[in-house]
Amino acid sequence: MNEIRYDDCVAVITGAGGGLGRSYALYLAARGASIVVNDLGGTTDGQGNDRKAADSVVAEIHALGGKAVANYDSVATAAGGARIVQAAMDTFGCVDIVINNAGILRDASLVKMSSDSFDTLIDVHLKGAFYVTQPAFRVMKERGYGRVVYTASGAGLFGNFGQANYAAAKMGLVGLSSVTAIEGAKYNIKSNVITPIARTRLTEDLMGVTGDMFAPEFIAPMVAYLVSEGCEYSHEVFNVGAGRYSRIFVGSAPGWNAPAGVTPSVEDVRDNLQQIYSTEGFKIPGSATEA
Repeated sequence: MNEIRYDDCVAVITGAGGGLGRSYALYLAARGASIVVNDLGGTTDGQGNDRKAADSVVAEIHALGGKAVANYDSVATAAGGARIVQAAMDTFGCVDIVINNAGILRDASLVKMSSDSFDTLIDVHLKGAFYVTQPAFRVMKERGYGRVVYTASGAGLFGNFGQANYAAAKMGLVGLSSVTAIEGAKYNIKSNVITPIARTRLTEDLMGVTGDMFAPEFIAPMVAYLVSEGCEYSHEVFNVGAGRYSRIFVGSAPGWNAPAGVTPSVEDVRDNLQQIYSTEGFKIPGSATEA
């Protein structure tokens, strides 16, 4: 069986100073990739900065004989995103892979959540992924090749108490990836989403004794496949955690059609809800136009 390698590939990984990002950086570097290790080095709620996190991972990669450079910019601004991608261009000459992994948490119930906590999560998770991917996409488009992974969450797709900001940002990333995949198709740019369940700085206090079951190393192989040259999937969402890998998808069922030329009433909707609600015979649209 042929080994999957990333020789001559340049990967930009945000939030790579620890947890999932670090595991991706080490995994890809061990297989030949050159890595931009981006990490602001802030707290789990986005406060402060510290270069030690990114520098430590770069040192690990160098010790293994790999190639890496540290970047300390915040993803939460367009200027920061541009500098992250420019670091790859200045050091390695191109960008082949972007893994949008940077994130923070500021949990609160819906009625107690401040507008600042909501806005900041959107800035880091959703806008941050856009700010990094957009300049990288331009490089990929010019070269006719690219692989992008966005990190969403089950909280975004299915909801979770106290995480309105996080969930909104994460579901937004699914839409962002869908458009990246559609616009990138003719340039051999593939974009996919993962919804990882893993023990990281953001989750270790929540997982307790079960944390060891959800090591970041279980996530890295799936991400590594999605950013490989041989990956043929795009416009997909994959749930990953504790050694389980599965597809998540949005489907559209046949539903109920009102008779031709008839404007239905609210009672018509009520009386046909069983058919409207049924998932039998669903299809998976490839775009809004197909839907």
